[in-house]
Amino acid sequence: MDESIWDAVRASRGWLDAANGTDDAELTCRILKLTEEAGEAAGAWIGVLGQNPRKGVTHRREDVAAELADVVFTALVAIESLGLDARSVVAACAAKVRDRAST
Repeated sequence: MDESIWDAVRASRGWLDAANGTDDAELTCRILKLTEEAGEAAGAWIGVLGQNPRKGVTHRREDVAAELADVVFTALVAIESLGLDARSVVAACAAKVRDRAST
């Protein structure tokens, strides 16, 4: 991933730390924020499918992708907020998945 992404993740963590602190309640909120973002992605997909008869088609696939990107970014900030290096954690996850896919 582009270095600017990792810079933005660290900057977001710093901004949240300064504004909200770093206690366990704050970390809980950052982790729970993932659920909120995932719900927005699900809502956008429902909008693509037009599954809400009252609203019809309200979103495009690009909207869903943007919401999924919010999920990813929020997860990276949460990892950093745990005091871990998100880049290393994601690299380890990718290696694990790569190993599974090759067997």
